[in-house]
Amino acid sequence: MRYSGISADGRAWRKARRPKKCLLAEHPALRDLVIQKLLLEWSPQQISGWLRTVYPHDPMMQVSHETIYRSLFIQSRGVLKQQLCAHLRRAQSMRRPRAARDATLRSSIPDALCIRERPAEVEDRAIPGHWEGDLLCGTDSTQIATLVERTSRFVMLVKMANRNPSEVAQALGQHVQVLPSELRRSLTWDRGLEMRKHKDFTLASQMQVYFCDPQSPWQRGTNENTNGLLRQYLPKATNLSSWSQEQLNEIALRLNQRPRKTLNFRIPAEVLSSSVALTG
Repeated sequence: MRYSGISADGRAWRKARRPKKCLLAEHPALRDLVIQKLLLEWSPQQISGWLRTVYPHDPMMQVSHETIYRSLFIQSRGVLKQQLCAHLRRAQSMRRPRAARDATLRSSIPDALCIRERPAEVEDRAIPGHWEGDLLCGTDSTQIATLVERTSRFVMLVKMANRNPSEVAQALGQHVQVLPSELRRSLTWDRGLEMRKHKDFTLASQMQVYFCDPQSPWQRGTNENTNGLLRQYLPKATNLSSWSQEQLNEIALRLNQRPRKTLNFRIPAEVLSSSVALTG
């Protein structure tokens, strides 16, 4: 068949017409499988990835997680019932785009930098000096700050009198100043308002602060895992105000001298020391 530009243009316009019929509406077997996995509390991203693994050569049995989300939240499509939203990890009635989440972060924490703005070197853990932080909470509204270096899993604990942003920034800034400059590169924190004064912390420490997405603890996975280890010494039913900074330093020392499987059973203190020697 001879190519015709006019015919091709017409076909392109016909294919681009909106609304297009939803993929899940056109393929009942795929839709039923998606519903089955949603009822098992699988996330749309898990379903999409699993389908690509199980049906690698059948595009009719594959669907993106965004299509699943749209089918759930745009009920006019009439494909997936809204009741299935209750099986998502966050049983919400709508999904906010990433840009809107970032805008909310910046409005609640002035001049906040999102985690996606971190340098690439933070991700591969090749360069020491990038930290993750959080508040570990106890009873009676007490808390301490936990700081974990990503390369070595080296831990620092900071006594906190309260969650006042100015006092949090001051306490953290003073504590990290004992570190050499090559170990003060960045800090990744959750979206807690206790870090509203992050610019004061950066001024004192020369460490840029980056903030995670909401309800995304895996973005600080090293810190989350370390907080779990700390519960051996600081159970949830503990009033953390009774612990002195000296006692917290002793707990941190124990963790920093304990072999870690993720480090091939090396000791965090030794890994940190050798990392600094290599980059110094």
